Amino acid sequence: MSFPNLGGKPVDRNGHGDEQATRPAGQALPLFTTPGMRKASTQELMVVAMAEHLREGETVVFGAVSLLPLAAVRLAQRTHAPNLTVLAGASGAVNPLAEPLLPSSGDYGNLVAEAVLSFDELLLLQAGGRYDVFFAGGMQIDAQGNANLLGTAQVRGPGAAGGPLAAQVGRTILYTGNHDRRTFVPQVAHVTLPGWGHGDNRGAPTLVVTPLAVLDFVDGQMRLVSTHGDADPAQVQAATGFPLLIPEGGVPATPQPSEAVLKQLRAIDEGGLLLLPES
Repeated sequence: MSFPNLGGKPVDRNGHGDEQATRPAGQALPLFTTPGMRKASTQELMVVAMAEHLREGETVVFGAVSLLPLAAVRLAQRTHAPNLTVLAGASGAVNPLAEPLLPSSGDYGNLVAEAVLSFDELLLLQAGGRYDVFFAGGMQIDAQGNANLLGTAQVRGPGAAGGPLAAQVGRTILYTGNHDRRTFVPQVAHVTLPGWGHGDNRGAPTLVVTPLAVLDFVDGQMRLVSTHGDADPAQVQAATGFPLLIPEGGVPATPQPSEAVLKQLRAIDEGGLLLLPES
């Protein structure tokens, strides 16, 4: 069955076009390959890193102004996780199908979807523990993955929204457009999204993706996994307001996506939103 989208191109329930339909069922495209292939932008590297963290059959939710998570889930659906279910929190869209990619999950174009839920329905599903993954940003993030979306003494943030219910979700993926000491702080001003060390740690972040690096957590402490482009561990540590766990064997560069994956990603990003200079 195919559904219409903004670009007028038929896509199936997982956002797959004609080219995807010709690939044998269950055959996943490799997300990463060895360095030296066609280079991706920083935002594309971030998207692929997040997509690689998603698993077949999971249910994912995120809020508004979520270009990178929206791209990540659509990429995962077109590659290794065709049965991933996506709920775009701001619009209530279930598996939005609009192409080309839209800058915000709150865009009316995302209502081209399999279904549309009310905000109350989205929160009820979250309270019932029906989501596996929650994507969230953070004005401030600390070493345990606590995130602040309420704001600081200088800047007011967007607020908690579904943040208090994050503990009902399986795990959280944090992402941010800035990696500096104002964002990565020793202690957040407000704990909007709880990190490690709160109760049973349900919903605690397992991945952090920034314009400089990919990070995860070991025993509740943030660890550097890979660095993007020309960034090195020293640069990432200098831009972080607390000590990071640095593997003794060294930190690799974030691998360049394969040509096949970049083709899939750029097929849904015909407008080149992920190629624009990062702010």
